Amino acid sequence: MRVSSANRYEAAVGNLQQRQQDMVEAQNQMTTGRRINKPSDDPTGAARAERAFISQQRIASEQRSVQASRSAMTLAESALGQAGEVMQNARETLVAAGNGSYSLGERAAQAAQLTQYRSQLLALANQGNGAGGFLFGGQGATGAPFLDTPGGVVAAATGGQTQLSTSDQMPSTVDGNAIWLNARSGNGVFVTGGASGNTGSGWIDAGSVTDPSALTGSDYQLVFSGSGSATTYNLLRDGVPSGPADVPFVAGGSITVDGMAVHIKGVPAAGDRFSLSPSAPDLSPFAALDKAIAVLKSPAANAGQVAQAVNSGLRDFDAASGQFQAARADAGSTLTRLDAIDSRNQDRNLWAKSVQSDAEDVDMVQAISDFKNQQTGYQAALQSYASVQRMSLFDYIK
Repeated sequence: MRVSSANRYEAAVGNLQQRQQDMVEAQNQMTTGRRINKPSDDPTGAARAERAFISQQRIASEQRSVQASRSAMTLAESALGQAGEVMQNARETLVAAGNGSYSLGERAAQAAQLTQYRSQLLALANQGNGAGGFLFGGQGATGAPFLDTPGGVVAAATGGQTQLSTSDQMPSTVDGNAIWLNARSGNGVFVTGGASGNTGSGWIDAGSVTDPSALTGSDYQLVFSGSGSATTYNLLRDGVPSGPADVPFVAGGSITVDGMAVHIKGVPAAGDRFSLSPSAPDLSPFAALDKAIAVLKSPAANAGQVAQAVNSGLRDFDAASGQFQAARADAGSTLTRLDAIDSRNQDRNLWAKSVQSDAEDVDMVQAISDFKNQQTGYQAALQSYASVQRMSLFDYIK
């Protein structure tokens, strides 16, 4: 077989170029630390690395949602804690206002202090989240979620929560309506109160449930007549007389009505009325404060009305504080859940990085060894080319 000089040259040059290319690729792998620098290096490995990279991007996006939700829940938990402290201060102020020796001016000063606490609560209810929204904005509000109107504080936001994820619960807001406006009134089962026109010094306590099975859900009224030791009362159920008539009244004694027990203290006057009605989730700390403030500021309020306002106010303040505590505990459990999601995402991200690294990263020891081999091969190719280049007829004739 005849081998031309041109063929030998082409083969030598081709081998030299291939060796040089292999050496460059080995050097590039060492420089970048990656075994796959373009999909053609290893299509299967490149696909695995791409899937792992996309998974990391999804996890990073979810982590941003976790951080945003954690920030909102931390602020909400702090605001609810502050609201609880304000309610405790308001409670202490109301207890002081119940001092029977206080003058109208002194009670008005206590009412002014309660008004300040009301303003603090409204500011907390409308607290921003630092991102242009509101912590207690529910599912959305164009402005402050709670408006102070002549009729009291009303909601201006849609109830519920805004979630940052469809797979995990990551709220960015809190249901402000449920927290600030929907505590259960009374003792949680029924509500007691005195009529605004009562003239005696009697007042009714919050009451308690003695027999849950006997509860009827009806509205009751205790109507008093007589005076002194001859004071009696009649029971009305849904406006209709019920039970014995003209029952003798014992001050401070227990009065039992269909599974409910109440105590009326002081001395009711003839015509005074006290009500017992089913509890409802419609209590707000603002309304409770408004009622107490109105009575304490009224120059026409008698001792019985003041005592009733203080007792009912303390009951409602405690109910509102309980609502804040429950909401704060729920925010705390949300933060715990977010910590668990964060930990899980970190584990998933570490796994995805490991998969990507296994697919595309180079073994540096192996890469150096390969580079040395390629370098040796390239030098051998150079020497071979130099030898082939001298193998010509003209060199032989010389």
